[in-house]
Amino acid sequence: MNTATPAIQVNGLSKSFGGKRVVENFAIEVPRGAIFGFLGPNGSGKTTTIRMLCGLLTPDAGEGTCLGFDIRRESDKIKRRVGYMTQRFSLYEDMTIRENLEFIGRMYGVRSLEKRTDEILERFGLVARRDQLAGTLSGGWKQRLALATCVLHEPELLLLDEPTAGVDPNARRGFWDMIHALAAEGVTILVSTHYMDEAERCHRLAYLAWGKLLLEGTPSEIVSRSGLIAWEVLGPDLGGLQHRLAALPQVEMAAPFGAALHVIGTEADALEAAVAPFLNDRRYAWRRAEPSLEDVFIHTIAQSDIGRM
Repeated sequence: MNTATPAIQVNGLSKSFGGKRVVENFAIEVPRGAIFGFLGPNGSGKTTTIRMLCGLLTPDAGEGTCLGFDIRRESDKIKRRVGYMTQRFSLYEDMTIRENLEFIGRMYGVRSLEKRTDEILERFGLVARRDQLAGTLSGGWKQRLALATCVLHEPELLLLDEPTAGVDPNARRGFWDMIHALAAEGVTILVSTHYMDEAERCHRLAYLAWGKLLLEGTPSEIVSRSGLIAWEVLGPDLGGLQHRLAALPQVEMAAPFGAALHVIGTEADALEAAVAPFLNDRRYAWRRAEPSLEDVFIHTIAQSDIGRM
């Protein structure tokens, strides 16, 4: 494996279904061994984009390579080197964990299948449950099994489509520990997610809306390039305060953030002047804050909506 060349490099990818443009002029470069997160509203084209990147779906326009192979002409070679985990559990629920692994292994022609299955059971903490029916597993254990089957044939690239949807926080954390371990071994991982804490664990992010790439970079780069100024306020009746602040022209966004309210603008002096009358109200505690990744995404989509009107 040549780590010097990108795992994925594409330009101008576009795709339509039934006359509707789902992805438009998409271009990106993904380094080897990176965890690359795809975020965006439902219907933004995330899944379609990911499938085109690895040759699972042929684009209407555009070109590029995945793992050194042309995404149009050499898609069969790409598919053999990819592990794909769908959002919905797609293994056989009336088969045991071991039976599911061995079945998938035979499909991929895995050599020394019994030995490889034992290795995967051990690595993913599934040894004690190997004879348990997949259908009786909890959501977190189902996702763990699904990931195990994805890496059984030792792929170079993993595609994870909202892999932790509906999984409890503890199971999500353990799942992401496994993802980072795989990336450290050189596996490239594309993952779509709606969770901001998961987005922050990715090496790089792409934010899509209406089939277009709006933002791309590391989480810190995306925040720093946003140009957003943020104030944080704590106190009673934040809902009422939010409505008052949101009515001010200098305030571009006022949104709850945990127990606080984030007040966002793009002009520091103008925003400070806007909140100044509220600073002397002793019911509230104000401080300048760093905008969050969530602030940036919400602001970006709001401004993009304005641009589409």
